[in-house]
Amino acid sequence: MSLSVTEDVAARDAQAAPATSPRAAPHRVSLVLLALAMGGFAIGTAEFAVMSLLPYFSAGLGIDEPTAGLVISAYAAGVVVGAPVIAVLAARLSRRTLLIGLMATFAVTNGLSALAPSYSWMLAFRFLSGLPHGAYFGVAALVAASLVPRNRRSQAVARVMLGLTIATIIGVPLANGLGQWLGWRWGFGLVALLAALTAVLIALFAPRDEPQAGSSPLRELGALRHRQVWLTLAIGAIGFGGMFAVYTYVASTLLEVTQVSPAMVPVVLAVFGLGLTVGTLAAAWAADRALMPSIGAILLWSALSLALFPFAAGNLVAVCVVVFMIGCGGGLGTPLQTRLMDVAQDAQSLAAALNHSAFNTANALGPWLGGMAIAAGYGWTSTGWVGMGLALAGFAVFLLTWWDARRGEPGAPR
Repeated sequence: MSLSVTEDVAARDAQAAPATSPRAAPHRVSLVLLALAMGGFAIGTAEFAVMSLLPYFSAGLGIDEPTAGLVISAYAAGVVVGAPVIAVLAARLSRRTLLIGLMATFAVTNGLSALAPSYSWMLAFRFLSGLPHGAYFGVAALVAASLVPRNRRSQAVARVMLGLTIATIIGVPLANGLGQWLGWRWGFGLVALLAALTAVLIALFAPRDEPQAGSSPLRELGALRHRQVWLTLAIGAIGFGGMFAVYTYVASTLLEVTQVSPAMVPVVLAVFGLGLTVGTLAAAWAADRALMPSIGAILLWSALSLALFPFAAGNLVAVCVVVFMIGCGGGLGTPLQTRLMDVAQDAQSLAAALNHSAFNTANALGPWLGGMAIAAGYGWTSTGWVGMGLALAGFAVFLLTWWDARRGEPGAPR
């Protein structure tokens, strides 16, 4: 999209939220970003904690761990379905109202997950829990980007995403600890409380905006006309799957291969979260300077890190280093979110939400392929090779995307 079109979109977003324009007081902007980041914290805890709790709720529900991995895939399927459907159907709602509703729904569905009486009910509740995920992050990213100048969009989006990354440092280990000490259901109960708190914070601090002029489901569906939108989504849907292939089974790998005590599992999970936080900040800084090269570099970094995992799994220090490196590759999400803002033209909400559908396609694909490798007898560490393959496949799609953009699709930035 041309620079002038991008600026027109940004101008409309700023008009839709005058109380939080780039000229708003810094403390006001910070409070809005804090409220939005708290939602990321709740969602991040929910998304990643269930992976770390897999050994516990699989035992509690009387199923094996590869089968329990389908619970993770059910959540991811909910994100894939919910993100575009909600973004389109809620096109005429104000962003503040939509964000509050999404977090209230997330609180209820995670509370129901904590009470699931059987595996079948757990699958259903995790699917419902995933529905608000993508739409929340998509709308929150657009609000955050509207608060700052164009050359700081990625860093503003990253501040929202930091809620998710900090969740992997604090929220996930806490949920994992609660799962070990009090039972796995308490981990989902924690998420429900965090989501309810987020709804309150957004109600207190987010501006009372009006629906954008001309917003409609049909206009949002216009994002699907652009080839670059589909290609950018494909990068995340495939390339991000590598991280999930390993992370889903990292707790089991630590217990079975590294042979650490259960008390060390939350520590290693926190190391992953630290890497994810560092990677998100670094990727946002790089994306605001060289967007497309930063995407390619992150995918190659991920492929290397994931290839090292099988060799490091037998040693606690080595596996901590590699898990940190894998976490850094999670910074991919912010540059892709910014790229979609550039290529979606005036269908911003749907494209932003679809970014998280793509990530959770990866969240379904990675655990499924990793579980297949484990079930086929290749061992827990085989997830590293699966992950490397997915990262390299994502890099191939990135090269196609960049080539297509440089070839000159009308409206596609280079």
